Amino acid sequence: MTKPPHRGGSGRSRTGSGGSASSRPPRVRTGPRNTARDAAERAAGLVVSNRAAPGRSGAGKSGSGKWALATPAPGNATPARPAFGRDTSDASPWERDEAPARTPAGSASKSGFGKPGFDKPRSEKPRSDRPRTGAAADRAPRSAPEDRPPARPRRQEGRDERREAGEAPHRNPPETKASSSKPPTRRALREATSEALATGVQTLEVTPDEAGMRIDRFLSARFPQLPFTRIQSLVRKGELRVNGKRAKAADRVEPGASVRVPPLSLEVRAPAPGSPRAEGDLAFLRSLILYEDQDMMVLNKPFGLAVQGGSGTTRHVDGLLEAMRDKDGQKPRLVHRLDKDTAGCLIIAKTRLAAATLAKTFRSRAARKIYWALAAGVPKVRQGRISTYLAREEVGEADSRMRVAQHGDEGASHALTYYAVVDQAGQKLAWLSLKPVTGRTHQLRAHAAHIGHPLVGDPKYFDIENWELPGGLQNRLHLLARRIVIPHPRTAKPIDVTAPLPPHMAQSWNLLGFDAARYDPIVEAPEA
Repeated sequence: MTKPPHRGGSGRSRTGSGGSASSRPPRVRTGPRNTARDAAERAAGLVVSNRAAPGRSGAGKSGSGKWALATPAPGNATPARPAFGRDTSDASPWERDEAPARTPAGSASKSGFGKPGFDKPRSEKPRSDRPRTGAAADRAPRSAPEDRPPARPRRQEGRDERREAGEAPHRNPPETKASSSKPPTRRALREATSEALATGVQTLEVTPDEAGMRIDRFLSARFPQLPFTRIQSLVRKGELRVNGKRAKAADRVEPGASVRVPPLSLEVRAPAPGSPRAEGDLAFLRSLILYEDQDMMVLNKPFGLAVQGGSGTTRHVDGLLEAMRDKDGQKPRLVHRLDKDTAGCLIIAKTRLAAATLAKTFRSRAARKIYWALAAGVPKVRQGRISTYLAREEVGEADSRMRVAQHGDEGASHALTYYAVVDQAGQKLAWLSLKPVTGRTHQLRAHAAHIGHPLVGDPKYFDIENWELPGGLQNRLHLLARRIVIPHPRTAKPIDVTAPLPPHMAQSWNLLGFDAARYDPIVEAPEA
């Protein structure tokens, strides 16, 4: 009859693969053998023996000589496990199903889990409801180690329900979305963004390329379909916020800034590329180009064409630029403005980087601009300097003009203009050449009126009583952005572009005998 193996062992000799069990020294008996029930109760944490286990060191004993439950190790050290097994009552349901298989071999052999045929059913009652006996009854309730994750009651309840229904527990949660779904296209994202803007509040993040832009220009560049007057109204009413604070129209945005935009009602979408209307707009813009390269272009803006949309304005340069969108959806961008009735050079950026660079050039006053105008009367000082403060004056709901203000007035900004008389027609009319150093709204028109020589055809600032327009001249604003010199956004080489006289000014020049090739003394004026 073969001798059964010692408890918890496999019957193999510990002296080597070729040794026999009889060569092992006799085992010292220190007490009664532990039963399978004792080992199971130890593993469940119900009973703590009042005797030391054989072969165990005294390091695992409590102060009273009893085996203590494992406690978290100080710091980030891994807590020590009890040598007699593992408490799985508060483990994840996915782990408890596999607890016997994960038990270390050493602890399993000593606690009886390695015995063949051991299959004691676990009690259905929670461990907290079972009666306590022996030393465990006098002990305080055991608390879970701090580094052990809390129990998941919802998953446990779901697991119990599946057990009652006879279903196998899920090892992995089911996927909610197919991994093979295709990402949305850029066009779909743009349409979704437009729909979101039309229905609710949205927060925009300023990119590095947009750094330094005025907040109204930033919104106009982002939403070209939105009228500029609507953007100004949002800023004026405080509905636009940057990093949680109310923004002013002249505020500059910084990279990473958060811009909160209220619900917007956008205009009708631009005509689709390839449509007759888009082709007509493209042909019209091509006819206006004075200079073009891969980064920028200069248009000869005609009289009466607005640069941006406003109340009742449906046709404007910004809207026409929709016809020049490329295959990636990028549209040329405005970097400065001209009044609706001012003709001449208008710079357009073809890339976002060029737009940011050109905008900085205008802010730093590195761009040189020369305007031609026809004024009423002849200034006594033929070459002069006009330096005032200008502030906006609200005339009506949709109309405003600039007034000369004092330093310190609310909304007042300094404006500086150099002028020179190029030619004159008696004492009735004068051909003025103007060089603005600053770029305030209606600056040249307000300054000309301030010195007593308003521009011919100006509906807002012409205030000379009993002044009659000479015959043959059209009652239109005689103001032309004649020339602009600006560093190229990529190469920094100067780009010098000159615009021709618009039809109504060319007619006046011919009637008055002015020569457009005459020397312009304004080129000698200071730059600042």
